[in-house]
Amino acid sequence: MKKYISEFVGTCMLTLIACGVAVLVGCDTAAGIVATSLAFGLVVVAMAYSIGNVSGCHINPAVSFGMFIAGKMEFKECLKYMVSQFLGAILGSAILGVCIGSFETLGANGYGGILPNGMIVTMWMAILVEVILTFIFVTVILGVTDKPSNGHITGLIIGLTLVLVHLFGISITGTSVNPARSLAPAIFQMGDAVKQVWVFIIGPLLGSVLAGLFYKNVLREKK
Repeated sequence: MKKYISEFVGTCMLTLIACGVAVLVGCDTAAGIVATSLAFGLVVVAMAYSIGNVSGCHINPAVSFGMFIAGKMEFKECLKYMVSQFLGAILGSAILGVCIGSFETLGANGYGGILPNGMIVTMWMAILVEVILTFIFVTVILGVTDKPSNGHITGLIIGLTLVLVHLFGISITGTSVNPARSLAPAIFQMGDAVKQVWVFIIGPLLGSVLAGLFYKNVLREKK
């Protein structure tokens, strides 16, 4: 039970603080993009060194699913983790809405924006970006956690990788790589956020499957 409570609290904190920074500083300037990227990465670092020894600090259904595909987690355990994460994210979004006095904008992901080159972000572009970024993120997690000797720097590496993928993806999709972090604010915001949220569930899960298979068939050392 401690593992699931830890995942619940960790995902709650991720959604509350990181999405909160995204909402408060905005992501339409370079400074806002950097601040939001750092917020997501730093929350993961903080949680990794606080709840990591209890649950492994997945705080992301895509990470747990990738662990299952890679053979590092049983399916029942994966489902329990994912339920805990989704519930934690919903609470985090609810608290954020109360803190800022509005539930209209809580950091939901979306597509349809216009890139600096004038191109409109389509659904397929959004899915592709989320698959690629989640693949990178989950692959790093599977690789860095594979060696016990990395224990003291694991949280830092994972957090910095999350900063990296956010720096790339924020201007395109807002960067999800985490279905719980996307679904929770969408539930409250409604409108286009709910209509488009499936992209930010399917994309990250597909990316996690590819990462799990890549680790299992290419990266994992044969014993």
